[in-house]
Amino acid sequence: MTTTLTDASGDAPPKAARVRRPKAARAGGQLHAGPVAYAVLVLFTLGSLFPLVWTAIAASRDNNRLAQTPPPFWFGSNLMHNLRIAWTDANLGKAFLNTTIVAGVSAATIVFLSTVAGFAFAKLRFRGRNGLMLVVIGTMMVPPQLSIIPLYMMVAKLDWSDQLQAVILPSLVSAFGVFFMRQYLLQALPDELIEAARVDGANSWRVVWHVVFPAARPAMAVLGMLMFVQSWNDFLWPFLVLSQNGNPTVQVAIAGLGRGYTPDQSLIMAGALLGTLPLLLVFAIFGKQIVGGIMQGAVKG
Repeated sequence: MTTTLTDASGDAPPKAARVRRPKAARAGGQLHAGPVAYAVLVLFTLGSLFPLVWTAIAASRDNNRLAQTPPPFWFGSNLMHNLRIAWTDANLGKAFLNTTIVAGVSAATIVFLSTVAGFAFAKLRFRGRNGLMLVVIGTMMVPPQLSIIPLYMMVAKLDWSDQLQAVILPSLVSAFGVFFMRQYLLQALPDELIEAARVDGANSWRVVWHVVFPAARPAMAVLGMLMFVQSWNDFLWPFLVLSQNGNPTVQVAIAGLGRGYTPDQSLIMAGALLGTLPLLLVFAIFGKQIVGGIMQGAVKG
């Protein structure tokens, strides 16, 4: 397809002056990745997989081999042996159960409260809405380490040491979740749907349940996954209020592996591999829905 330039008199210029559109700009054309793009993607993929692969390699060796130079770059024969020792010594069965409870309750509560609050900030009109939103965003700028001492004093006063509620309750609300859902609902939820529900006689909670939740489902799936992973990997606060022999989470239990005059790096890596596998399994099962939710949100936005 060509575009012909004409001068003021309406005559067509010589053929050399004709401009040909590039193939990518033609109607219905698609951009195709070249070899450089594939090379960059392969490098990024290998770089992302290297820590996980190295963890598995280190978990399959013994501590003496890991201390040698150069380090091993292929799997050994001690993987199952190290995994069994790590599972037994760290009491990972109980740790997995505790972490699943903590991460599941925290993620579900954050998604619910963030969706409701995000809807209120995005679509409801009330006095002080912008000021309150600024306060919520401002709390994201405060380092979480500043709240450790007051939280620890509160937990000690309530006698919640080494109990799961000491980890669950401080993580039931997320300023990031509120901001994330507000930004999504501003674009994904038309005002006409809310007005139609109001005309049909729906109150605020029916609007939330029958209109907001279905529209926000893709973003809720993404936020739930992010919060579940964050809670699963949380270490500092659980390490302070939970004990390794009482009610440990996965990260607290792994912190007690391989202790001694010479830390056993192979056991530590075996525990880290066991702690990572559930996250990989969850993403393998729900990854398609999560990516679909992200793409659906992008199209709606």
